[in-house]
Amino acid sequence: MRILGIETSCDETAVAIVEDGIRVHANTIATSKNAFGDTGGVIPELAARRQVECMIPVLMEALHSAKTSPQAIDAIAVTRGPGLLGSLLVGTVTARTLASVWQKPLVGVHHTLGHLSSTWLQNEELQSPQFPMLSLSVSGGHTELWYRTGHTKGVLLGSTRDDAAGEAFDKGASLLGLGYPGGPAIAKAARGSDPDACKFPLPLHNEDSLDFSFSGLKTALKYLLRDMNSPLTTDHLPLISASYQHAICLHLLDRLKKAVERYPDIHEVHLVGGVSANEHLRSLVQQSFPDLLIRFPSSLTYCTDNAAMIAAAGYFMIQEMGQGAYRPFETEASLPLTRELSIAKSLQ
Repeated sequence: MRILGIETSCDETAVAIVEDGIRVHANTIATSKNAFGDTGGVIPELAARRQVECMIPVLMEALHSAKTSPQAIDAIAVTRGPGLLGSLLVGTVTARTLASVWQKPLVGVHHTLGHLSSTWLQNEELQSPQFPMLSLSVSGGHTELWYRTGHTKGVLLGSTRDDAAGEAFDKGASLLGLGYPGGPAIAKAARGSDPDACKFPLPLHNEDSLDFSFSGLKTALKYLLRDMNSPLTTDHLPLISASYQHAICLHLLDRLKKAVERYPDIHEVHLVGGVSANEHLRSLVQQSFPDLLIRFPSSLTYCTDNAAMIAAAGYFMIQEMGQGAYRPFETEASLPLTRELSIAKSLQ
């Protein structure tokens, strides 16, 4: 089954064609990230305007790359939320138009469910997934830990109480005078430096909750820089960057360790989202769980926002929900995945 996916929740304009949730025939992305390097974040109006300009060229490039005609597409999947409303509307209006003109069924996909589906892309081993599993989805917009019994079945174990992990990297990079996005900038500055050079707190370590909190780490970094006896130098920057990155990763690992202890029936741990591309985080997780199967997206392209993951999620929704996957939907800037999974459960 070939699904055409569309993703425009933030600053990317992405179209992909994916077969059976695994085989990627095309994955085309245009981003305006470089335009926001000096602003420290995305400007919603500019992002949406750029997406309007890019949508048709990106769509045509995806069809050409996949050597696919509209007749060969079985369904269309589009991100319906959460995200920047103007950006989301560019995608959903395009998807509704294509579905009408091409006479194809349309699936509205939750952005996080897309990330949770990204480990299946180009991974034939996962045709028979080992549920139950833990999935840690970590990006600039969300940080969530899920216990999953199916593609559209699961329980939210913990989420961030304030900033997402990606936000913590972005804000930290801003304090350190580094670029945007913050995660890659801090990772580059930290490379080869001692992660224990500076001490940061381990948030929520003594709580039973599996929630996350990153605002304290950002504040600790702010005070560390304020209390330095000298200006930030090229000698200090790598050490502070490495320590701050390590603190964020340790907090994520701490929550994951508690979840693994609490749910001994799991077979696999999946890390997804933009922050899952972080090499230091990957190394810590792999070292900490030698007896579990640890999976990441097969390519760094599938860690960040892309349309292939939306197409994959759309396919899995159809497989598990049947006709319920095609239910009418609204475009929503704020959209809890817990609500979506509750609806999915009622339709299965």
